[in-house]
Amino acid sequence: MRALLEIRHEGWRRHIASHPLSAVRRGPQSRSVGLSAKWKLVIAWLISIIVLDQLSKMIVDRTMALHGSIPIIDGFFNLTYVRNTGAAFGMFSRSHQAFRLPFLILVSVVAIGFILTMLRRLRDQETGMITALAFILGGALGNLIDRLLHGEVIDFLDVYWSSYHWPAFNLADSFITIGVTITLYFLLNAKGEDPFAAT
Repeated sequence: MRALLEIRHEGWRRHIASHPLSAVRRGPQSRSVGLSAKWKLVIAWLISIIVLDQLSKMIVDRTMALHGSIPIIDGFFNLTYVRNTGAAFGMFSRSHQAFRLPFLILVSVVAIGFILTMLRRLRDQETGMITALAFILGGALGNLIDRLLHGEVIDFLDVYWSSYHWPAFNLADSFITIGVTITLYFLLNAKGEDPFAAT
């Protein structure tokens, strides 16, 4: 009797599995869920970059006076607290505020959208390019957060030689610069292959 019941139960399971509506019932459960390796890498970098950038700016803002300076490497590098109303390295800082802030926020949003589009086109195996674009994206988001919160960006890394000073910058700017450099390196060594070819 038990054997007959098991045979009948197994037959019923096969009938349900073969029914046209069974695939609809299973729906999303039958598909794999979760982020791909590419997006996990991007999110990990974004969290790390934004936390480091915002934490460093918060420490500078709370422990240093505006325009105050702390020598780190004499004759070469200081921590100097400044507020940048313009783009990276002070560009557009002399433009009128009514134009400058909305323009810079718009440029940041467009750039972030463009980078996300490029990331979508990259294969999971392109970890170098993924990391480079994550650096640029993380830096752009870090500075965008400053503009939304303060209307300006906190800068504090002051590199100079004699009386010549490079415009003060921050960790977000540094990650953007590194990301752009890595991206150019990979593009120059792509050997005719397009890493952004749609997959």
